[in-house]
Order: sequence, then C-alpha cells, then structure tokens
Amino acid sequence: MRRAGFHAGLSLVVAVAMLLAAPRAWAHVGSKDVFEQVDAGPYKLFVTIRPPTVIPGVAAIEVRSSGAAVDSIEITPMPMTGEAAKHPPTPDTMKRSADDRAFFTGNLWMMASGSWEVRFRIAGAEGEQVAAVPVPAIALQTLKMKRGLGMVLGLLGLLLVFGMVGIVGAAVRDARLEPGAGPSADRRLRAGFAMVAALVVMAFAVWGGAKWWNVEAASYSRDIYHPLVMTPVLTGNQLQLQITAFKPKVKEVWRESRGRSNNDFLPDHGHLMHLYAIRWPEMDVAFHLHPALTGKGLFEDALPAMPPGEYHLYADVVHANGFPETLTATLDVPAGTQGGALGPEDAAGRPAPVSSGMLGASYTLPDGYVMVWDKPAVIHATTGYAFRFRLMGPDGKPAADMQPYLGMAGHAAFVKTDGTVFAHTHPEGSAAMAAVMLADASTGGSTNTGMSGDMPGMAMDMPMNATPMSNVVEFPYGFPTPGRYRVFVQMKHGGTVETGVFDVMVN
Repeated sequence: MRRAGFHAGLSLVVAVAMLLAAPRAWAHVGSKDVFEQVDAGPYKLFVTIRPPTVIPGVAAIEVRSSGAAVDSIEITPMPMTGEAAKHPPTPDTMKRSADDRAFFTGNLWMMASGSWEVRFRIAGAEGEQVAAVPVPAIALQTLKMKRGLGMVLGLLGLLLVFGMVGIVGAAVRDARLEPGAGPSADRRLRAGFAMVAALVVMAFAVWGGAKWWNVEAASYSRDIYHPLVMTPVLTGNQLQLQITAFKPKVKEVWRESRGRSNNDFLPDHGHLMHLYAIRWPEMDVAFHLHPALTGKGLFEDALPAMPPGEYHLYADVVHANGFPETLTATLDVPAGTQGGALGPEDAAGRPAPVSSGMLGASYTLPDGYVMVWDKPAVIHATTGYAFRFRLMGPDGKPAADMQPYLGMAGHAAFVKTDGTVFAHTHPEGSAAMAAVMLADASTGGSTNTGMSGDMPGMAMDMPMNATPMSNVVEFPYGFPTPGRYRVFVQMKHGGTVETGVFDVMVN
C-alpha cells in the first residue's frame, strides 16, 4: 500500500487505494504457488493452490481428480495452529468443469498472514474422504496505485471539496431569501466567510485523512514478510550458520515474526535444515547438506571437499506452526579449503557449466547409472506438471536396488539460472513435508503416503515392506516465470545417492 497519484489527499482515495494494494506471498524463493499430489483413500487429487495476492485475499484452487470417480469437493480455509484452527468456517463447494468432469475450481478467502491449510472433503462413489494441503500466505510486497487512476480519484476528490464549499456558501447566502429576492451585500459577505471556514474544515479533514493513511500504510508495511537472516561463517571447513530475526529500520518489530523464532524448528525428513549450496554463476557444483542445530539459531556442519568459488546457499526450515522458510546467503569458499567426506545422507553433483549449453533429458552419472527426464515437449510457466524421472542402470535396464532417500523416493530442486527462483520439492509436492504432516494430522488420519515419520506423535513412517521401490519418481511442480532453469534430482540406489542435473527452457 503506497500513496501514488494522491493529489487531493482525500480519504476517498485512501479507501480505494487500500482495496487495490496487492502484496504477494510464496514459501520458496520466487515460487509462491503450491502443487501437491494427494491420496485420499480411493481418490487421487492433483491440487494447485495459488495463494492470495492481497492479505486478506482470495486463494485460487484447482483440482484434477483421478482414481475413483469424484462427485463433489468441498474446501475450507483454516489456520494450521491456534484457536481459530478449532473453528472452521462454512465450506465452499468447488465448481466442476462442464467440459472436463474430473476438473474442479474454487476460491477461498485467507484472512491473515501465516501458515494456513486448505481442507478438502471429497465425496464420490467410494464414500467420503478428508485431506488437507498446507498453504503459506504472507504479504511480501506492495504495489503502487496506477498513476492514471490516482489522478482521476484526485480530481474527483477536489470536485467533492469544492462542491461542499459551494454548498455551504449557497446555504448561507440564499437559504432565507424570499422568492425572487436577491442576496444583500451583507449576506454575500457572510457567505464568503462561511466558504472560507468550510474550506479550512475540509482542509483539516483532508490532512486528518492523510495522517490516517500514513499510519495505515506504515502498519501494513510492518506486516511485509522478511525471512529470518542467515549469516554464514566459514573457518577451515567448519561452516556456521547463525539465524537471527530480521531487524526493520523502524523501531517496531515486524508483527508476524512473533510467530517465528530461530529456535522453533520442526524436523523435516529427519533434519532441521536442508541446505543447498550451488556454485554461482555457472551452477556447475551443487551440494545437498544437512547442518545440525548446536545452539539457539546456530547450525553447524563440516563441509565436504568443495571446489573454490562463490556459493549461493538455500536453507529450508519449518517452524512449529508449519510455516516454511527458505533462508538465503552467499558463501565464498577459498582455494585450498580442506574438506571432509560427504555425509551418508548428503548429495553432490557436478554438471557442466550453464555457459556451455543446455543439458539434455538424459544425464549420465559418474558410476555409469543414467537418470532420464520424461520431459514434456513444451513447458509453460504457471502450469502444474507431474515431472517424471527414471533411474537406469549401466546396462540400460531400470535400476533394481532402489532405496528411499531421506524417507522419499527422491528430492528435487528447481533453480532459475538468474537466481530469482528456488524450490525444493518432493514426490508429494512443493509443500514442506513437516507442514504436510501437521495438516494431515488435523484431518484425523494419514492421507498423504510416502512420508517419513519425523515428528513426535505422528505415526507416518514410510512403509518398508518387501516390495521393491520403483526406479521412477514424479515431482508435482509449476515454474512461476518463463526462462531457463536448472533442475537437480536426487535418487538413491544401494548405498549411493545420485544427483541428476537437467536444464529446461520454460515458455
């Protein structure tokens, strides 16, 4: 919310401007939409949630169903935690497409910033099921009013001011005249004084409206989301990441930070932090690491052997209320740094530099295995896809010794080559798994499969039966903007974590 084109300073302009303000929100870096594959009993849903651009605001929701036939879907917005989570509003019914009976759309109001969930009640031939998808909704920025609209509203405001002054003058001058009589000089003089007084009163009203506007704008600005600050310090190969609260320029603390701490993190796949370190600008070295929490807001890790250079750090954490954050920083690794061995749950990849050209849909790994991306011929921005990857053995056959990596069939990071987008995703979708588990627990049962049991009291361990794992993994995701992206995919076979790397140009 920012004053623009507010020439008359009228409260009318203020009110309209508030309605036009459009903050944006996202959980990953530059990637706000949520893409999730949900298993609700016999029903399979591919869910796309586009969080509101105004807080309070409306989230747009799309669902494509498969599996058992779905007759109807009801959706309800709920905070993930707190008293309001116990009192859900009346659900809305999604609209079924007339052209595609498996496609549903709907809209929901999200009334405050923070960690939300959308609860789905699915009805069909196989009965009713309930599922939930977490949605972080945060005001990230504000937009100016369009100059033309501001000028129009300003002119209308001036018209109202001078119209009111004219009405006061006419009332004093002509209100008590007999029919056909003209005003005397004394009446005209009193009317002039009345008009001046009215103008002064209106000026004070405008000034008061402007003051009110500035207070509201400042209050709204304090709600703008700022991630926690991550400061890296490298001593030898010992990396320290100090997490602290964002310190605004104004004295008042950002209100939403009261719900986020540097000491309230939930485990996600057995780790409190998932750290991607990508060498920039060529993106030719990438690590997926897991620093340990050693003090309040302090994470530490012994780095493996890393080629020197500037690394962009992306650290995923999840707060106790289910709100995910990706903290960012830059780390310079000097030449001669002696690193240790790669951790058993860490991963590394060394693809060709981005400047050498586009990587293809097949990536040969150092041990002879090959990862293949069944990439669509054309990929459009803002469209949800289930991207499918396969791990093949050196003999060209599907890898037969597959194992879960951090409790999942795989992990993927979608990174734009200009650094504006980073998203760490899983086979269930782009939402953080710890948040998914919180939302899932709120429904009274497990509707999302394949999750690792990270959180106390949640029996959601990934089934470990005799059935071999597939060499195929799918990641629901939609690229937020056009441009070139590099995709890092981790899958595990035997005791080896493989990192396949692919490039894609998004239309």
